[in-house]
Amino acid sequence: MKVIIQRVSEASVTIDNTIKSSIRKGFLILLGITHDDTQEDIDWLANKIVGLRIFGDEDGAMNLSVKDIDGDLLVISQFTLFASTKKGNRPSFLEAARPEVAIPLYESFINTLSRKHTKKIHTGEFGADMKVKLLNDGPVTITIDSKNRQ
Repeated sequence: MKVIIQRVSEASVTIDNTIKSSIRKGFLILLGITHDDTQEDIDWLANKIVGLRIFGDEDGAMNLSVKDIDGDLLVISQFTLFASTKKGNRPSFLEAARPEVAIPLYESFINTLSRKHTKKIHTGEFGADMKVKLLNDGPVTITIDSKNRQ
């Protein structure tokens, strides 16, 4: 499982010209799921995300987590995080999990995050053509791979 976390001042996702979700200060989380991801990957990532201290404290140092600031979370499924560009110019997405595997893991990821973070978890729609709008704060963008924990 891979995530790209962007610290945002605001973000939204639009589907069919309708805003599905929008958030204020918090994280936009792009989530990629591969074939061998498990609940263990979800638990580890969810703990990492809610504990990640990348918001400024009173001195401006990155010492506060999204929980500390009562920030929002917006999760967007993003199979392209598992794109392979090794061969040719057209990416291969063979490492991305098929919907029958990915959808239950995506839903479990959202449910796990909601147990670890007291606020509602905002989402896009799995498999939809989404337009994501964000105002990256910093900018701060962090990539985390659950298979690379060392």
